[in-house]
Amino acid sequence: MIGRRLLRAMYIRLLAPTVHYLFFRELIGKTNNFLSTSWLGHPIFQNILDLWTIQETIALVRPGLLIECGTFRGGSSMFFANLFDLMGEGQVVTIDVERMHNLSHPRITYLIGSSTSEEVLAIVRRKAAACTGPVMVILDDDHSRDHVRRELECYAPLVTPGSYCLVQDGVIDTTSRFRSQQPGPLAAIEDFLRSSDDFEIDAEKCERFLITHHPNGWLRRKLATEQCSEPLAAAKSHLIL
Repeated sequence: MIGRRLLRAMYIRLLAPTVHYLFFRELIGKTNNFLSTSWLGHPIFQNILDLWTIQETIALVRPGLLIECGTFRGGSSMFFANLFDLMGEGQVVTIDVERMHNLSHPRITYLIGSSTSEEVLAIVRRKAAACTGPVMVILDDDHSRDHVRRELECYAPLVTPGSYCLVQDGVIDTTSRFRSQQPGPLAAIEDFLRSSDDFEIDAEKCERFLITHHPNGWLRRKLATEQCSEPLAAAKSHLIL
């Protein structure tokens, strides 16, 4: 028994990271970075393991509004809308600089323009203000550091406490395959968290299936009670010392 535990500990410490990396690299190569994936025949371009985590989170949070930056071919927004159909509630607002599909769905509002433009933000903010349920955000368009940082500044305040802002494709910063796109989302996330105490990384979701396109991407907005308790905990710790 001790021998098995020791071998397991050695594997986790020494071999597991390499195994995960090699499998992930082969998976990206085999799927051409998931460019061939689809949802009900619609191109979706998502790591299917991450997509399952998104589905679980939507079922948990039950957002009244899901804001997606980055429509592209429309498969992901259709996926979200179909989930909302099954749940019997929820709306999607999806944004892109151009329309690259001919899809439509009564639960989806398609906005054309920059996600950080005042015109688009005004519409999205009105919809978020009118929403009676949780608001969730997914950032999946321009993955450059500066753009993602600006999106976090604009969209993170719309996320309701207990809900999530998912910053996609931080994998860009972790592998040489995407060197030309660096610095990307991870740098923006790190900078954002240094300036905001409202959000925390949900490591369990980020590591749900061991490999992910979105390392450190699941940002959970803290509940008001959690934010208030941190200074108190720090004060107690100081008193104990």
